[in-house]
Amino acid sequence: MSPNAPQRIAKARRGLTAAETTADGTVRALARTGHVDDRLDVVIVGDGYTADRQGDFREDAAARWADVMAIEPYRSYQGLFNVWTVDAVSNESGISGENGPSDVRDTALASYFWCASTERLICTDLDKAESYAAKAPDADLVIVVANSAKYGGAGYFDLSNSLGYTGLSTLSSDNAQSSLIAAHEIAHSVGLLADEYTYPGYASWPDAEPAEANATVHDETQLREKRAKWYRWLGEADPSGGTVGTYEGSYYHPLGIYRPTENSIMRALNTSHFNLPGREAMIAGFYREANLLTELTPTAEPVRRGTALRVSLAALTGDGLSAVRLRWYVDGVEVRKAAGRTHVVAAQLGVRPDGRAHTVTAKATDATAAVRDPRTAEATSTSVSWTVRG
Repeated sequence: MSPNAPQRIAKARRGLTAAETTADGTVRALARTGHVDDRLDVVIVGDGYTADRQGDFREDAAARWADVMAIEPYRSYQGLFNVWTVDAVSNESGISGENGPSDVRDTALASYFWCASTERLICTDLDKAESYAAKAPDADLVIVVANSAKYGGAGYFDLSNSLGYTGLSTLSSDNAQSSLIAAHEIAHSVGLLADEYTYPGYASWPDAEPAEANATVHDETQLREKRAKWYRWLGEADPSGGTVGTYEGSYYHPLGIYRPTENSIMRALNTSHFNLPGREAMIAGFYREANLLTELTPTAEPVRRGTALRVSLAALTGDGLSAVRLRWYVDGVEVRKAAGRTHVVAAQLGVRPDGRAHTVTAKATDATAAVRDPRTAEATSTSVSWTVRG
């Protein structure tokens, strides 16, 4: 990504009416799809919005989130997300660095451009971000929306264990590319993806094999031989264009390290497509925090044969990448007639009145074709079990 000239998105800006007066730290649900224990909970906090502009923050948060959710694989998996907004009242509008490194603003999260001497890199005070995120019911990912038309953002994915969340992304609110920036930066935090672009002046990759799923020091032949990284996708037509292979230049270095495709959203913002290995990594990231299946009938105590066993499934789109299957088992044996049902009675599954304890299990699996790694496929599964007295 290279910095662009700032462009403000055309929209009506509004302040708060008397009836909408907000307090610093006010929490609202932007999207609630399930219990926090079974969802990837996103907390969006604004920075550089004064007390009378909190309405603008919430509009910006909703608009940017809707744009991100239009991009795959976010689109197919939006049913795995809860989204909360937290009002953060700043004393001054905008964030530091908008007009150069010496431009300092008094804002709630102390966000600023020119982080690490890079103009477009927006960093924020992690302790302050944590203090606001902690006000929400739960936080797995924090997004800081900076009130600015200047191009910028960042994605953290190796935060201190002392923080209450596992990733943080920043973006400017009103640049023409803000939504693509958000999708890209969240991918660092959730998918643990590397940047696939290069910097002028950088030489060969100096390190060993990187941990990120979309970067490797191995060429295509070596990937196949080692059965490593994205070898299962080699030769496949890719949504970003072309085919999956090993393309030299990634992780800021032009030589000695490879990316999966010629282009992708992790390389440039002239596309909204993740490549196939990137999609798989994103889906794996979703399921690190979220579950497909939630039990509605408690599992802590044994139940009787006549008890209704109820579960709920995450509402995935069904017309995109996801392909959810729900199966039921009695003592490890599948009851095929019950497939897909979210409400069953143990006796109707075949649990006999024999005085023994039986185990009834519901298992939901995402059989998406966008996942080829068996470890990731297994991670998409959620099971719940009840002890049933026969």
